[in-house]
Amino acid sequence: MPHRYQPPFQISTTALNLVAQISELLGRWSVSADAALAPQLRRDNRIRTIQASLAIENNSLSLEQVTAVLDGKRVLGQPREIQEVRNAFVAYEHMTDWQPDSRNDLLSAHGLLMAGLMDAPGRIRRGDVGIYRGDKLVHMAPPASRVGTLVDQLLGWLDSTDSHPLIASCVFHYEFEFIHPFADGNGRMGRLWQTLMLGRWQPMLAYLPVETVIRSQQQDYYAALAASDKASDATPFVEFMLRTLHAAMTEAVLTGAPDLVSGKMSGKVSGKILIAVRSNPDITIPELAELAGVSSRTIERNLQKLQGEGLLRRVGPAKGGHWELC
Repeated sequence: MPHRYQPPFQISTTALNLVAQISELLGRWSVSADAALAPQLRRDNRIRTIQASLAIENNSLSLEQVTAVLDGKRVLGQPREIQEVRNAFVAYEHMTDWQPDSRNDLLSAHGLLMAGLMDAPGRIRRGDVGIYRGDKLVHMAPPASRVGTLVDQLLGWLDSTDSHPLIASCVFHYEFEFIHPFADGNGRMGRLWQTLMLGRWQPMLAYLPVETVIRSQQQDYYAALAASDKASDATPFVEFMLRTLHAAMTEAVLTGAPDLVSGKMSGKVSGKILIAVRSNPDITIPELAELAGVSSRTIERNLQKLQGEGLLRRVGPAKGGHWELC
């Protein structure tokens, strides 16, 4: 039996805990499935996804401008940026047509996403590329002569892996960015393809705007990619993306089921704390800070406020104890 490619990664305790927490949040989100999957909310979330994913690639159009473009209204902006928005919307709308492990579908998706933005969209790169942040080379992608083989190996692994879909999608995302199969558009393609994989596992996740969280933690996103490059192991990136998915799921639960916390707190730091504690009573202050995108000091202030309002209590010591909702 021929040897199959195995991407280097570890299924860490952190990753397993996050998978369990995300799965629980997904269950809570599905309770309000009618609201969560309403056509207008699906469209709104898709627009948020597109705007954030393109903003990571330096597209300057605001959420309001992206919405206007997709509504067919005239927008003052760079023609290329407007074209990027139109392309991305078409690509995301075609996700149901594609299989994650299909090379032809991968190339077709890139063709839609990058149409009119580069020469030969939908074609594996034929030249060598490096990724720069400013003037600094941060990643030298594999040589062009190896790209086709590496893509096929990665898709073959995806087809045969028994890893949990949450973990497999994160591993694929990292490996895709490492290979950098195309001359341009690799970042937005990697995020699109992870969304495709997640949506195939749980259809609701096709409308989870994970990219908005990535955009708010963009430097951490790059740092996680760099850490995995340095370690020659996808684990740091997998853990980062799982935390990002957890944060996006927390927001989705708060939006889709606001009765879980008061309407006044829904979507705010206090609300995020309550829903995170409900999912994981052992969560730490640093983990809450990363989840909410704020400082540990801000989390501490909100925890004190929630305890003072009788909504939350600490059981046991600071180390070794846990949180309980009142």
